[in-house]
Amino acid sequence: MANRTDPTAKSIRGTNPQNLVEKIVRSKIYQNTYWKEQCFGLTAETLVDKAMELDHIGGTYGGNRKPTPFMCLIMKMLQIQPEKEIVIEFIRNEDYKYVRVLGAFYFRLTGSDTDVYQYLEPLYNDYRKLRQKLPDGKFSLTHVDEVIDELLTKDYSCDIAMPRIKKRWTLESLGTLKPRKSALEEDFEEEEDKEENEHLDDELDDEAHEKDYYRGRSPVRDRDRDRRHDSHRYRDRDYDRDYDRDYDRDRGRGRDRERDRDRDRERDRDRDRDRDRDRDRYRLREEKEYGRDRDRERDWEGRDRERRDRDRGRRRSHSRSRSRSRDRKDRDGGDHRKRHARGSISPRRRDGAEDNGTREEPKKKKEKKEKKEKKDDGTDHPDPEIAEANRLRASLGLKPLK
Repeated sequence: MANRTDPTAKSIRGTNPQNLVEKIVRSKIYQNTYWKEQCFGLTAETLVDKAMELDHIGGTYGGNRKPTPFMCLIMKMLQIQPEKEIVIEFIRNEDYKYVRVLGAFYFRLTGSDTDVYQYLEPLYNDYRKLRQKLPDGKFSLTHVDEVIDELLTKDYSCDIAMPRIKKRWTLESLGTLKPRKSALEEDFEEEEDKEENEHLDDELDDEAHEKDYYRGRSPVRDRDRDRRHDSHRYRDRDYDRDYDRDYDRDRGRGRDRERDRDRDRERDRDRDRDRDRDRDRYRLREEKEYGRDRDRERDWEGRDRERRDRDRGRRRSHSRSRSRSRDRKDRDGGDHRKRHARGSISPRRRDGAEDNGTREEPKKKKEKKEKKEKKDDGTDHPDPEIAEANRLRASLGLKPLK
């Protein structure tokens, strides 16, 4: 019951909000002690207190991939699904930086494309430091603007796959999002105004010097006055230069990050265009190959169908011819058999008859030989006594009596 989504929660991107977290990470969160003890029974109002206690961000760490409290609170927000106004107040909170990052991470998972760019891009101007827990359990230092840039440009953050959103230049071309205005433009405008004011002051000083010179004052006194005035002016200019250098040094890091982000954004845009072009080319090639394979299969199926029809026609014609011949024989009746009987003997039968004749000859020779042997034995003597004696002598192997 404690792990079920709120029945009143709406589906996000066509699925259960908790399914935005991968199943393995989700099971690790359900088994964590922080989830069971600290996140049980939390509501949208009591969740703020737990968010204010956060002191680091991160995904999973250690050998058994233990989730951080930051991940447990993200899972709880997906489960109870707080209202959009509450999440926006999390993002606008400037006192607690981890509460702001928590709201931004949840809004990146559940918000629409236009709202994500609208509410997360102002956080690029937040340069506060954050502690991030690495997968090996150690801590590293990062900043709020770096986390926001990772959420808007990367596919993974804190071991969670970010939902795909449209690129900024696509939304600008569709007219659903206004062009982004960098925070450094105000600094550039201030510097340009300052340079213009300095240029005007120099021109006014030069005109005043010319007027004093032509009024007939002493050249030596004017030269000393001009030298002192120039020294003060140069000193003020040096002070302004030092102040500008310190100001640029303080703002240099943010300006460099802004340039790096713009450069990475252009590189990602080019990479996405190349990827889309390669995907379209691959899809066209696959469609051509698929059409070619389908045509080849249709040809083979047509040939097989023709072959089967041809064989079926041959079998039908053969069966018809056999049935016709059978009917003809039945009509003819005995006449056909008689005519067939009167016909000539087949060569096979003729050959058989000749073979029988040749077989009868050795039998006759054998019978004659047996008769001759019987005559030689004397057993066929007309006198029965002599014939009996000859049988006895033949059994003893003696010659017969004559």
